[in-house]
Parts: sequence; C-alpha cells; structure tokens
Amino acid sequence: MSVGEDGRHVLETGRTDRSVWLMKCPTVVSRLWQSAASSSSLSADPNIPHPVVAKVVLSLDPVHNDDPNALQFKMELAQKDGGNAPKSYSLNMFKDFVPMCVFSESNQGKCALEGKVEHKFDMEPHSENFGEYGKLCRERTSKAMIKTRQIQVIDNDHGVLMRPMPGMVGLVPSGSKDKKKVTPVKGSEVKRTRRDRRELENIIFKLFERQPNWALKQLVQETDQPEQFLKEILNDLCVYNKRGPNQGTHELKPEYKKSTEEEMQQG
Repeated sequence: MSVGEDGRHVLETGRTDRSVWLMKCPTVVSRLWQSAASSSSLSADPNIPHPVVAKVVLSLDPVHNDDPNALQFKMELAQKDGGNAPKSYSLNMFKDFVPMCVFSESNQGKCALEGKVEHKFDMEPHSENFGEYGKLCRERTSKAMIKTRQIQVIDNDHGVLMRPMPGMVGLVPSGSKDKKKVTPVKGSEVKRTRRDRRELENIIFKLFERQPNWALKQLVQETDQPEQFLKEILNDLCVYNKRGPNQGTHELKPEYKKSTEEEMQQG
C-alpha cells in the first residue's frame, strides 16, 4: 500500500467494480506468456501495443440455452514458437467458489484493487490437441529420466592418488560423524604367554614372601600372565578377602602360609 500525506496507507479502489477472470493454466502456457511479456517490456516505445498472447472463443447454443453446457469457452494461443505445446484449450468454468478480489503492487509500492473475480476457469488441452499434449508429456518425462550423474573411469587404477599422504594417517575431520575415539589398549588385554604351572606357583610364593596381600591387577603385572589363568591358580593357593581392612586382595591359605614360613626359617 502507498502512504498518504498523513502517514496512512492508501489503497486505490477505482477499479473495484471491474470483472476479472481467474484461470488456472498449464506450466507450458504460463511460460509462453511470461516470455511474451518480458519481450514487450524491453520496448521503450509506449506507442507499441502489448502482444496478443491468446484469444477466447465463446460458443453458445441458442436452442438449448437452459443447458449448463450450452455456453462453452475455448482459448487459442497466438504464439507460433511454442514447440509441441497445444494451441487450443478448453476453459472449464466454475461458478461455485469463494469470493475473491485481485490486487496489484507497483515498483513504487503502490497497491490497487484491480477487480472482483467473476469467473473461475480451469484450462485443459482441447480434444483436437490430445496427441500433441501427449507427445509433450512424453518429452517432459524423458528429460526428467536423464541421469545427471555420470561415471568416470580413472586412468590410474593403481590407487596412488587415493593413498594418504605422509602425516595424514589417522587424521579425521573434526565435523565428521564417523569420527571414532582411539582407546588405548589396556594392560589386561595384552596377549600374554602362559608359564609352566609349577614355575608360576613358585613365583607367586616368592611374591607373598614380599608382602602378605596382593590385588589381582598387581599380580597380573608382576607375573605377566593371563588374568584368567592366574585366577585359576590363585583359587587353589589363596583366599580372597571380601571384607575387612584387606578387602579386594588375595592372601595365601593358612596351610601354604605355614609352609612358606617353615622354608624361610630353614633358609
């Protein structure tokens, strides 16, 4: 809307009573009309009239005037370079629709009421142009089915260009969704070689001479043995403290404590 001297918005209503047709047309028709309108807007001479884009033919049967189909509308396009676009269209008129008005806005921001919609039409190819319209639809479908992506064969098929450069191994973009955290290998997951059972028992007895209580992780580190294998031997030689001041540690069974103490005294 334009703004008046008093700061209020102004809507021009001089053409309120003018009857306007509202028509739904195919895309190919609207493109032809837009190209004609753009070519006429390039002309700076105001005396040159706007090009005629189409004409409407009204057919009336005076004998069957009461028949709703007695009044028929047909539109014929004036463009000669429309390709396979049909030239003739039937206009199906509707009378039952929501009351509507048409508004316009100029480049300067002025708004105007152009008229009241009196008739509403749906445009469809005339029966004599069904063949041309079918051909147009097939061409449109064929263009839509053309693949824009193409496969290119790489001449260098040795993969040299796809190898990571020095210093790039392990680098992952910070925004990558596939980024994975590198977790260090735990000591318990390192592959260890089993010792002879008798040899391992002697090592365990020596460790318990140093101190009376050991945690499992400490014994794994000291003996460098698989955790499960070490547990089997500890179950035979030791008692696990579930409570008390030495909770969570192993200590030798009483009979083995006695034997180790005797060996220490003899030594």
